[in-house]
Amino acid sequence: LAGAVQDMLVLGASVRRGGKSLAEIARTELGPFASGVTSLAILFIVVIALAGLGFVVVKALGGESIPRADGTMIEVPGSSWGTFTIAATIPIALAVGWYMYRIRPGHVFEASLIGAAATLIAVVYGKDVADSAWGPWFALSRGGITFALCAYGFVASVLPVWLLLCPRDYLSSFLKIGTIALLVVGVVLANPVLPAPAINTVFADGGPTMRGGLFPFVFICIMCGSISGFHALVASGTTPKMMDKETQVRAVGYGAMLIEGLVGVVALIAAASLDPKIYYEINVDQRAAAKWQPQLDKMYVELGNADLTHLPVERRDLSQIEESVGGETLRGRTGGAVTLAVGMSFILTDAAKWFMDPTKVKDYIQYWYHFAIMFEALFILTTIDTGTRVARFLLQEAMGKLSPRWGKTDWLPSSALATLIVTAGWGVLVYTGSIDTIWPMFGIANQLLAVLALALVTTMLINSGKGRYAWVTLIPMLFVATTTLTAGAQMVGYQFPQRIRDGDVVKGYLCMVLTVAVIATVVTLLLTAMARWIAVWRGVIPVAMDHDQNS
Repeated sequence: LAGAVQDMLVLGASVRRGGKSLAEIARTELGPFASGVTSLAILFIVVIALAGLGFVVVKALGGESIPRADGTMIEVPGSSWGTFTIAATIPIALAVGWYMYRIRPGHVFEASLIGAAATLIAVVYGKDVADSAWGPWFALSRGGITFALCAYGFVASVLPVWLLLCPRDYLSSFLKIGTIALLVVGVVLANPVLPAPAINTVFADGGPTMRGGLFPFVFICIMCGSISGFHALVASGTTPKMMDKETQVRAVGYGAMLIEGLVGVVALIAAASLDPKIYYEINVDQRAAAKWQPQLDKMYVELGNADLTHLPVERRDLSQIEESVGGETLRGRTGGAVTLAVGMSFILTDAAKWFMDPTKVKDYIQYWYHFAIMFEALFILTTIDTGTRVARFLLQEAMGKLSPRWGKTDWLPSSALATLIVTAGWGVLVYTGSIDTIWPMFGIANQLLAVLALALVTTMLINSGKGRYAWVTLIPMLFVATTTLTAGAQMVGYQFPQRIRDGDVVKGYLCMVLTVAVIATVVTLLLTAMARWIAVWRGVIPVAMDHDQNS
């Protein structure tokens, strides 16, 4: 609900100001200094957020060698099936773009249906490719997947939007809407029992999936389905240019966020429907498995009375699950993508028993699993290409202050250099980071961007003489600011220094500097905004009653 308030008001503010970005809204409401601070904060936050999202894809698809405590290595192969499917969506998107803009201009729905059908074919025949002589070509390592993501982000940001970015977004939109509807129906039909405990007391103060207590880290580790600063970024500057009229703001801004809330709930059901033992075997990093094993054993004893008889035997053993999803390695695949994919595949398989022979349904688990991985990766890639382009524009704007020519977004040398810097920034974080460092940083950055956006729309309300409505944005802003800054203080004050003391000096200092930089820029903007609110309240600055009509 807080996310819906943010998305709608940011979208409305941008629509009324000719589609201006958050930085330009800050310039209008608070002046040039606030605009500069906002641009800097957005640039930091986008790079960290893209690293967090990219890490999810890397952990789901990439192979790696993981050292055991005894010095031996665990070899985790890359996912040929999953990588081929995602790779196939790029030429499909290019073909859809060409069809939509050159062959049959304006036939968006028709082109999207063709693209969706081609993508589903890629999912089905990905198994044959993985089993063929071509399979090893798609079994990429962690570094290979990271490089491929960076290459995609670079190309998508530099190419014209009509050629790749727009058709991919159209394509993924149909798949997202269809998959969400399918999953909601699947949950209703499968009616899964949730063996996961409501509160895991063993890890209430931190565990292998999140190094911190329920408060405040539960508020920064879950972003889909809750308030997200990235939404504010897209709701300003980009989405307003696609609006026909202002009355659509409520449905697009508020309504779509409520639907994402539904997605978050369904995803939570998918994860909680797994045997907790299976959940942790997937989500505990193999490097840290020995460290957490005593607490995991304690948790399994406490959950010993849980009724898991509804789960078939093959769903209580990870090796059998790995076999049922096509021979994929699932152990240690942190990041959440694999967890959701496994939960979705079981739910959709159980739902299909209403219409198919129950003895044959389990043969389709592997296809549901890879369809879910493809769905999640498409979801993330659309964010990576859009986010990289946004960060590129911000960087070019800063470069333009040094030389006007470097600020031209249509000049290829400037576009290529800015994009290279941005992709290298988040690519290095993905390659060198781990889930317990990147995800909290991602959460802090994303939520602080929401604080920034809510501060700006609060300022807009106060400046325009509508301060009596400011509580609508102040309440979620104060809540998100409190939880996120508390989490940031704990990360900077304890967790990153502990990482440095443990010998991980470079990563520890890098994470600390980035986190402090994001916090500092957002707090600076908050203080600037508060000074403005007080000045208007005390009558030092007059209220612009016609402020909304200026555009």
